[in-house]
Amino acid sequence: MEAAALTDSSIRVLLIEDSQAEADLVRALLSEPAGDISFDIHHVQRLAAGLDRLKQDPYDVVLLDLNLPDSSGLAGYAEVSETGPRVPVIIFSNVADQELARRAVRQGAQDYLIKREVDAKLLRHAIRYSIERKRTEEALRESEERYALAVEGANDAIWDWNLRAQSAYFSPRWRAMLALGESAVGDTIDEWFGRVHRDDLEGLREALAQHMRGDSDHFQYEHRLCTARGDFLWVLTRGLVVRGSDGAACRFAGSMTDITQRKQAEYQLLHDAMHDALTGLPNRSLCLDRLDIALRQYRRDEQHRFAVLYFDLNRFKYINDSLGHSVGDALLVAVARRLEKFLRPGDTLGRLGGDEFAILLNNVEGLGSVTHISERVHELLAREFCIDSHEVFTSASIGVAMASHKYQNAEEVLRDADLAMYKAKHDGKGGFEVFDGDMHESALAQLKLETDLRRACDRSEFVLHYQPIVSVTDGRILSFEALVRWQHPELGLIYPEHFISAAEEMGLIVPIGWWVLEEACRQAADWQRMFPVDPPLGISVNLSGKVFLKPNMARQLFELLERCRLDPATLRLEITETAIFDHLDAALDELAKLRAAGVELHIDDFGTGYSSLSYLQRFSYDTLKIDRSFVQGMHQPGEAGAIVKTLIALGRMLNMNVIAEGVETSEQLRRLRDLECPEAQGYWFSKPITHPDVHLLLGNGGLKG
Repeated sequence: MEAAALTDSSIRVLLIEDSQAEADLVRALLSEPAGDISFDIHHVQRLAAGLDRLKQDPYDVVLLDLNLPDSSGLAGYAEVSETGPRVPVIIFSNVADQELARRAVRQGAQDYLIKREVDAKLLRHAIRYSIERKRTEEALRESEERYALAVEGANDAIWDWNLRAQSAYFSPRWRAMLALGESAVGDTIDEWFGRVHRDDLEGLREALAQHMRGDSDHFQYEHRLCTARGDFLWVLTRGLVVRGSDGAACRFAGSMTDITQRKQAEYQLLHDAMHDALTGLPNRSLCLDRLDIALRQYRRDEQHRFAVLYFDLNRFKYINDSLGHSVGDALLVAVARRLEKFLRPGDTLGRLGGDEFAILLNNVEGLGSVTHISERVHELLAREFCIDSHEVFTSASIGVAMASHKYQNAEEVLRDADLAMYKAKHDGKGGFEVFDGDMHESALAQLKLETDLRRACDRSEFVLHYQPIVSVTDGRILSFEALVRWQHPELGLIYPEHFISAAEEMGLIVPIGWWVLEEACRQAADWQRMFPVDPPLGISVNLSGKVFLKPNMARQLFELLERCRLDPATLRLEITETAIFDHLDAALDELAKLRAAGVELHIDDFGTGYSSLSYLQRFSYDTLKIDRSFVQGMHQPGEAGAIVKTLIALGRMLNMNVIAEGVETSEQLRRLRDLECPEAQGYWFSKPITHPDVHLLLGNGGLKG
């Protein structure tokens, strides 16, 4: 059956695969349109069914598993190729056998993909290029047939080998292809064989011998020939043997076609598929391939030790955002050029994506040499980069994975080096960390925590505790701060420092933030009705800056307050300096709307972030909260006491309320009274308590003593 016409909208794929799970994986990988292209997948589980489909329907490409219930190995490919000779075939196998892959490609398969290594981008890329390559081959085949009808007018070289006389003829075009000009050309076959690249000569002789023995219907072979200039060109040599009355081969004649450009295009396609387009470095696929070779060598001989350095560039996002993506791209290229000069022959530097790089070190002596190389990488990256008149500085957090028999595949080595990199990043930018087993256990525990966290949102496992904020002068409860907790069904009560960062990364922080807001506002409205005071009890809620990125955030909050019947003037939103800085432009309008409606804005943990006075003025905060680290250090010699005093005076000058966090001793409270700090909270007054305990506390008249 002829291949279907490739349109701008759909590629028809025949998937011959007996595993439904792997078929579903292919559908998932091809489910999203790639530009204007979508994929129409027809799945069968038997080779026979696939052959029937090929006879009946047009397809653009066939994805073929070599291990099927009614076929195995390349025999199945041969049947598919015979039934649909114009349809490109991609072998889609679990077997990472390079020899099998080479044989498949030699027999005409367009590609050989390992299932576990395939992602959506690679699969789409392979399908598109297999179709284009097949078209190119078909066009070339038709062209060759036409040229064979008029040899004299052809652009091919002609050769004629008299096997009995051991003489040979080469056409003028043959001399022109080899840039021989008018040079004399002998009449022996050595004029040809003597110019064949030494790596191709044995294969050429064997292909000729097979045809002369009658093992093939026609002779065809691609090889390199040395020209008079000393360079090599690729030729496609074809021919037929002529036999005498005795059946013995007496003559061999054929043509040579210059296919150098095609070979260069194929090489470029292969190079592009295995290299990063921006830096020219090996990409993830090629790095994994070379790492797999190193791993197999190590299994055979432990003397072939290797190590992988996995790192990314610290502050790369900041460079991109502040100087532009063109500078960021130029920095990645500059890093690649600087590091590849430092590497030893046999080592591999690759770009895995974004600002992530990996170095495969072959034949390392031990951890000491790897440590030395890691330090050298740090030194090279620490030097300034001059890019478009900008002086750019960066550094790296490096994770190291050493060769080990525990590794089953290259992906596991990269995974562990990646885990070590994140440990290095967590411990301090600019360091390096060697992987150990505890990191894997920690990563698994974190993964389970993240899985449970997603379920926690669906199962309403979050609860609020409330800590009173009191008047420093008389101890009256003025408001409560709502603090979220996770009531894990197995691990018990989990505090926010153990799950908030994961919620940020997973995109769950916004729904959690809105749940906290609604629960806290509803509870505060109940307390105001049950325990009326003047002014009414307030409620403080910590908010992530990402909440402000939601369109119409202020309007949504006003609707929530109306549902809860809570006066906006009694709601205090606590926002860290960093959260606002990260979402500066998006936050401005929403903050202005909230303040106009009476909602108070508190700047949390003041003094630990950017601490810019311009932000205090720009956002017109009502209250600044002094971080507990300063309050708890007031009684010790040093700057903490002076900082607290300064911040209280700053609030007074800016007409802002001040709340001191983390008050735990009577001495701290006394110092705050002396400094005329208006409000405070901390364990000295009360730890965070549940809402029933708040009822009891307020019902008993508030805090005692």
